[in-house]
Amino acid sequence: MDDPVTNQRIEIDLLLEAIYIKYGYDFRNYSKASIRRRVRRHLSKSGLSNVSEMLHRVLYEPAFFDKLLLDLTINVTEMFRDPDFFKGLRDLVLPDLNSKSFVKVWHAGCATGEEVYSMAILLREGGFYKNFQIYATDTNEAVLQSAAKGIFPLARMKEYTRNYIKAGGRAGFASYYTARYDHALMHQDLKENIVFSHHNLVTDGVFGEMNLILCRNVLIYFNRELQERVFKLFTDSLVPGGYLCLGSKESLRLSTVRSRFESLADKKKIYRKKG
Repeated sequence: MDDPVTNQRIEIDLLLEAIYIKYGYDFRNYSKASIRRRVRRHLSKSGLSNVSEMLHRVLYEPAFFDKLLLDLTINVTEMFRDPDFFKGLRDLVLPDLNSKSFVKVWHAGCATGEEVYSMAILLREGGFYKNFQIYATDTNEAVLQSAAKGIFPLARMKEYTRNYIKAGGRAGFASYYTARYDHALMHQDLKENIVFSHHNLVTDGVFGEMNLILCRNVLIYFNRELQERVFKLFTDSLVPGGYLCLGSKESLRLSTVRSRFESLADKKKIYRKKG
């Protein structure tokens, strides 16, 4: 019997397989419900009648795939998102990291970079100047380019200032950016310690010798198998005593690497690798 819902799910599976073979982006182990929502949303936006038409355009029109990729990857973020988390970093993690001669931070799934610049500000206020490097990575080249520019809507600065103050900010937030027309440009001295680069958590390897890894609100879109792969990747990328920070709805609790970490703040999802 013909079942439109089943047919569309088969089409979506074929679409994801084609994307992996053609472009190397592997969405096959993302949450099925999440990926279906995003494909259907793009289907509606593009005015196509079915996923098979989308598959054809993905195979033969790279520009179409670039637009689809923006919908398949989640890029929702803000500066000092979840201020209590950033205050926890300031109080629980930075004092220990300050004893290191050099600190390496990996911000995995950095999207458009708001939280990356938040981290750079936090480190500066924690006494770090030239003795740190932030590696900000994402699978999406378009959002990486946007993040590297460090230009954000001026209309959001009031909200970001509130977040900054709640996170224990120690200066005037406006001192970190220059207002130009309707945009805010983050200062160059913050960018000097940030490297933006492509890295795919699904297919790429260890990003080594990190003191701190932040990957917040990314893993909720992965299935259990893919989450486990990424947890192992993070474990192998951290130095002994290094810190791992997850999103509010993410946890190491059911992971096989759980025994290799201690929890510093359960609600803030801040973990420390043993050793």
